[in-house]
Amino acid sequence: MFPKLKMVLAASVALAGLSGAATAADVKFGFLGGVTGPIESLVPPIIDGANLAVKHVNEQGGLLDGKTIELIVADTTCADATKAADAADRVVNVDNVVAIVGALCSGATISAANNAGIPGGVAMISPASTSPALTTLDDKGLVFRTATSDAYQGGVLARVVQAAGKKNVAVTYVNNDYGKGFADAFSAAFTAAGGTVAASEAHEDGKADYRAEIGSLSATGAEALVILAYADGSGQTVLRQALEGGDFDVFYGGDGMVSQTLADNVPAAGGKIIMTRPSTPDLPGADAFAVAASAADVDANGTFVSNSYDAAFILALAAEKAGSTDRAAIAAQVSSVANAPGEVILPTEWKKAKELIAAGKDINYEGAAGPQSFDENGDVPGTYETIAIEDGKIMSTGVAE
Repeated sequence: MFPKLKMVLAASVALAGLSGAATAADVKFGFLGGVTGPIESLVPPIIDGANLAVKHVNEQGGLLDGKTIELIVADTTCADATKAADAADRVVNVDNVVAIVGALCSGATISAANNAGIPGGVAMISPASTSPALTTLDDKGLVFRTATSDAYQGGVLARVVQAAGKKNVAVTYVNNDYGKGFADAFSAAFTAAGGTVAASEAHEDGKADYRAEIGSLSATGAEALVILAYADGSGQTVLRQALEGGDFDVFYGGDGMVSQTLADNVPAAGGKIIMTRPSTPDLPGADAFAVAASAADVDANGTFVSNSYDAAFILALAAEKAGSTDRAAIAAQVSSVANAPGEVILPTEWKKAKELIAAGKDINYEGAAGPQSFDENGDVPGTYETIAIEDGKIMSTGVAE
């Protein structure tokens, strides 16, 4: 996508179409993502988003005194905490990155942070980890995210289900930090508003057959099945087998299910599933990103693509504000470049930000995915949209209130 950028996959996994001619770079940023595993179809556009931010920095004067940034990509697999820790160890202690975009899956982020990021003093900004567990992680002020916690999304999905008139639902969730956190948040919000969760059961990812689990959930008499899992993993299989068995005909899901592969591989789900995911609000930052992404052939509407751009751009801004590529110095400036007060910086405006920082001015980055104002836990507010499968395509159906 960007021939002047060098991409190195730390886990030795080839990324077709994403690598290019090698160039010497002065500063290394890491990218931790599930290149293989249950979200693999979502990951290439997310990497593109981070690479686009790097491209804008490198083409508009570079970092500090003209240094270029290189993105080092490592595969966490999303589902394996040990592999996530190994990938993080590689980028932190072998590649010596100064900051990290990622990880993506919540469990991978927690493992990567605890085993390498935090001990190494490296700032990490995840564009996709949504588990509420990150809020209370003892991260020494090093872990941030540009995606909103599922403590919020659980309530959003609950309101979507209730608005559709469903009063009694069953929940199946992938047995990891993402699935459990989302399920707990959804169930609490749904029952608080008067709904009934007939059953909420964990399932293990990677199985070929979930018919027993589906049958148990169907036996509760629930009106709909809420699937909190991944489109390239258990979520797709559960949805397909539930449809094949006639156990349910109405489904709901979260951001992990939003992938075109779901529509391609389970065509019978058309018109039968509604999902939620973080959305890009109608703000100047989103418009600026959409134009730039289109010019670079990047999918601006892809799940967590704009969040990934924001994560990489904020880390670069933090380094510029710090006047250093020292890990601790970068981490200390993450909130200062993204939060008010300060002159607003939009996506693509690296040259402007660089000049303001050089003049001693405060900046306030208003991101591609919306205002990225970090609270004391590294969390940000957010907006959501509903997603359906229509005519074989994943389609946005509006703002989720």
